[in-house]
Amino acid sequence: MADQGEVKLLKTWSSLFGLRVVWALKLKGIPYESVDEDLTNKSDLLLQYNPVHTKVPVLIHNGKSICESLVILEYIDETWSQNPPRLLPRDPIQRASARFWAKFMDEKGREQEEGVASIAENLKLLEAELEGKKFLGGEEIGIPDFALGWLVNLVPVFEEILGLKIVDEERHPSLSEWSRRISDIPVIEESWPPRDKLVTKWAAIRDHFLATARASSG
Repeated sequence: MADQGEVKLLKTWSSLFGLRVVWALKLKGIPYESVDEDLTNKSDLLLQYNPVHTKVPVLIHNGKSICESLVILEYIDETWSQNPPRLLPRDPIQRASARFWAKFMDEKGREQEEGVASIAENLKLLEAELEGKKFLGGEEIGIPDFALGWLVNLVPVFEEILGLKIVDEERHPSLSEWSRRISDIPVIEESWPPRDKLVTKWAAIRDHFLATARASSG
């Protein structure tokens, strides 16, 4: 087992990107200190350890910083490679496929961070990819599943705000089963941000978007 040293995670309470890192650290049993940032009043610590983008998440390991969630996940997997589970497959082809889906879902997740947008156009792709699989990478949870985690986290919130069903059993049986499997993992279940706070946050984002759209069209 690798020397864990001092591990600190800078994130926000609601960031889906920080949540990915939380899951990885907890699943691998790595003790860490969590620091929730206020991005409207960025701390000296954040400015020091991510001076280029001044964004979260940032992993600080023995005084060295690693930025960008997917980069952090690979760093965790390589640094604590003896701690199960492995987050990327050993097989080169499977590893390349896992990185492809992680990048794809990362891009889609960033679209959701910028506003309450429809994700229906991507659900068919995900349903096809998950058919016959427990997780995106196969039998074990991994980085692609963490990258897709925003769907489990935010789709129910979007459904409540918009008053419509985005993911359902009939149209998306594999995706629905995957969502339940992810949510049933104890360290993931205990890590969800408060539902009521998420609804309030995303409803405000939607209202701002609609108000801006009306103002620009008028």
